Amino acid sequence: MRQELIYSMKNIHRDDFNIYGYRFGKNGVKAACIVGSLRGHEVQQLYICSLLVKLLKDIELHGGIVGDNEILVIPSVNYPAMNVGKHFWSTDNSDINRLFPGDATGETTKRLAAGVFDKVKDYGYGIQFGSLYMTGDYVPHVRMMETGYHNPGLANLFGLPYVVMRKPTPYDTATLNYNWQMNGTNAFTVYSASTEAVNEPSARQAASSVLRFLTRMGIIRYSSHSGYIASVIREEDLTNVKTDRAGFFRRETWPGAEVLRGDLMATIIEPGSGEVISRLLAPTDGIVFFAHSQPMVMERAIVFKIIRRLHA
Repeated sequence: MRQELIYSMKNIHRDDFNIYGYRFGKNGVKAACIVGSLRGHEVQQLYICSLLVKLLKDIELHGGIVGDNEILVIPSVNYPAMNVGKHFWSTDNSDINRLFPGDATGETTKRLAAGVFDKVKDYGYGIQFGSLYMTGDYVPHVRMMETGYHNPGLANLFGLPYVVMRKPTPYDTATLNYNWQMNGTNAFTVYSASTEAVNEPSARQAASSVLRFLTRMGIIRYSSHSGYIASVIREEDLTNVKTDRAGFFRRETWPGAEVLRGDLMATIIEPGSGEVISRLLAPTDGIVFFAHSQPMVMERAIVFKIIRRLHA
């Protein structure tokens, strides 16, 4: 294992801002690049990368990197935001994962995105640990954009329960995943159960899924169980459950749980009186894919996503 400076930015009043990566294997075939947190609240994503660095170090020590394959892990791209507890870049609130492929002569975060992308763009496989815009817990899954360069069959090799396909929107064209694909990299985004807190079992599942994929692609030698036979679903086919009132949110079901039409999924409590003012019922049979996790909720907010069960 070799620690490597990926990108450095001069700072007038503080120490230089440096992004580091960990390189495994020989300086040969650029086989796989793994990127962790791009946003400051992605604690779980950083933790998964720390697990992978430790595991890959041991795999390399025991001769488990196949041939001339090279693996690069970049645990975090946005340490300043993480240090001050912000989601986005701490000075101008810009989202680095909406600025790829970046601009080497542009504003701070565009230069940062350009510097990182220059180091990761030539790998055969790109794996990012992502987070979604809604705060809550998810069933672990792999996401792929339908760019014309995607391969759902490869996504199955992670052995996670679900592969989610989605059509890219205009703002997706500035993400790392999309630009990886446009540059010829097979790109995947792995989502674990949480974002802002460490979920140990889910973190280990995500790390194992990446090692399983690298093994099946002939990049490393590693013994693991076979995982799941993934179900491929489309994002637009998920059923949203929205609130009709605002207040304290008490959920009665969890990601991965089966629900039947009419089952109680959550109650909403009036903050002043403590009375139950709304009962959210399952609109369809299926499996809970996403569940809101914050103690309070606004009206008309999406608090659950359900994978509909299709009947013959």
